[in-house]
Amino acid sequence: MALNIGMVTIDCASPRKLADFWTQALDTSVVLDVGEFVMLAANQEGGVALGLQQVPEPRAGKNRVHVDLGTTDRQAEVRRLVELGATEVGEHDGPGGLAWTVLRDPEGNEFCVASGH
Repeated sequence: MALNIGMVTIDCASPRKLADFWTQALDTSVVLDVGEFVMLAANQEGGVALGLQQVPEPRAGKNRVHVDLGTTDRQAEVRRLVELGATEVGEHDGPGGLAWTVLRDPEGNEFCVASGH
């Protein structure tokens, strides 16, 4: 038996509103919308779907799990995401030439855009 990651789900206050940001950010579409839960299609073959799940409590503290997005042009993608409504939090350099930018989506959920891997 083997497991694979089929979907990552983000808790949020307004799944439909947040779907507007993430569909543009990932160049994908909504495949399921039942109000309190919205699922976005994987944006590439074999990719992972993104779920947006309504929860009653506000986000508190640092995310325990976050999405890491890869690109060959990190600065351009960060600018594009900020124009879509993300907020830039900080830049980081790691071992082996890995570099990433931490951002927050419009509801404050942190995610990273990385280059060098």
